[in-house]
Amino acid sequence: MSHFNLLLSLLSSADVAAIAPDLKEIQLKQGQVLADSHHRIEQVVFPHEGVLSFIVELADGEAIETGMVGRDGVFGAVQALDDKVCLNKVIIQVPGTASMLSAGRLKLLADELPNFRALLIKYDLFFTAQAQQTSACNAAHDVHARTCKWLLRMHELVGNDLPLTQDFLAQMMGVRRTSVTEVAIALQKAGMISYSRGHIHVIDIDRVRANACECHQTLSSHFKKIFGSVAKPQPVVPPRSGEHIAAKILLRH
Repeated sequence: MSHFNLLLSLLSSADVAAIAPDLKEIQLKQGQVLADSHHRIEQVVFPHEGVLSFIVELADGEAIETGMVGRDGVFGAVQALDDKVCLNKVIIQVPGTASMLSAGRLKLLADELPNFRALLIKYDLFFTAQAQQTSACNAAHDVHARTCKWLLRMHELVGNDLPLTQDFLAQMMGVRRTSVTEVAIALQKAGMISYSRGHIHVIDIDRVRANACECHQTLSSHFKKIFGSVAKPQPVVPPRSGEHIAAKILLRH
């Protein structure tokens, strides 16, 4: 199995075949700003790997992550349908590949393919639920449980090796670096992770899950209710081109 975007794989073979000629493979570079607040969406991105972070920036310079998009999602689709602007800053947290579709073309395809439009609207519903759950989690749960929850989601999208610094993790969670450092040290001593030179390696994901708050499981439950019992893809080798990606998605049907 190769990398693919889960949402696209949920479409019928006919719908994928209709979309495939317009898909373009792109590289997502770590730290790249994909969109800024109040900028019009020109391109819609379906990640195959890597992670996109939605960031709310505050007046004092602080920033906090309100949502993630990985290969089980899409960025910019609903905005493209209604010619809306992006309301958050979106950066590449973990690099990878993605399929890109122009906003104008996506709007036309969604008009022609009702199941494609319905899928995009369903994902927007899930993403809204994710933002709401993140808000509740940040307010109610301690840093240890939130860190484990965050590691669970990252592991789901990336695998055991996470190219992340503690500084970035602290910023994404809206906490002090010292708080994240204390948790990282505790998790490392417990044999759940190892950390060195800006990389986190997950050693025991089951124990990480046991220490996480309920928010990750809640979101997984939301995903299943919205999309059905769909197995999320596991980390595998990257695809070779946009057309090959579409062909591999077709083979899944």
